[in-house]
Amino acid sequence: MRKPALLDYSLGEGVRAFSTTRHGGMSHGVHGELNINRYCGDDEACVRANRQSLCDELGISERCLVVPHQVHGAVVRRISPDFLSYDDARREEYLEGVDAVMTDMPRVCVGVSTADCIPVLLYDAAHKACCAVHAGWRGTVARIAQKAVEAMVDAYGTEPAALRCVIGPGISLARFEVGDEVYEQFEAAGFDMKAIARRYAKWHIDLWEANSLTLKAMGVRPENIMVAGVCTYDHVDDFFSARRLGICSGRIYSAVMIFS
Repeated sequence: MRKPALLDYSLGEGVRAFSTTRHGGMSHGVHGELNINRYCGDDEACVRANRQSLCDELGISERCLVVPHQVHGAVVRRISPDFLSYDDARREEYLEGVDAVMTDMPRVCVGVSTADCIPVLLYDAAHKACCAVHAGWRGTVARIAQKAVEAMVDAYGTEPAALRCVIGPGISLARFEVGDEVYEQFEAAGFDMKAIARRYAKWHIDLWEANSLTLKAMGVRPENIMVAGVCTYDHVDDFFSARRLGICSGRIYSAVMIFS
């Protein structure tokens, strides 16, 4: 098996932040090649092999690879030392229905799975803490990025102005066509619709900008927000896209890990 091909982000020393691509794994078809998600219909043996390969690349054991089962909600879960002692059943229970995971433990990789939805990675260098957020359109409306920042403030004493953030690969405004009911939910939630929406034949929503505005409203400095600018729909050969490949296709894993 080839080495996993990752899209790395620069968030500073002592931390690694990345998104997996579709290259360098064992999976096939719409799951090919590098899928580590167990909830999208992939062959379990391929998922295990891909997880092990990624862990080898990161220099950690699979027990330190955190992959929640997301439900397009706004639950943020803290990964503490107790988590590493849980058996498999308790780990799954703890990560069920969770769309953001955070930790201040070194060499524990926290990440989220996406295939058009928006991954948001947060790093607090002062307190050596990090968080990975899954922001689909429902989570974006619920301002899960805001809830993640608030959770880091409560848990670690994070100063939002000091956070460094990545908005990773996801569907672009040009490709994210939505019905009026979705537009209306963003509008009702108080988003600046002139900033995040465009009307073509139907409404289109800019999830990158919506999450960026949410972070800025929390006090994150604009210069500390990195937008990867990769549209998963347009770059389906390199990144999974549910709109192009189907809902049961593989998933990108976007994650952050502190080294020390």
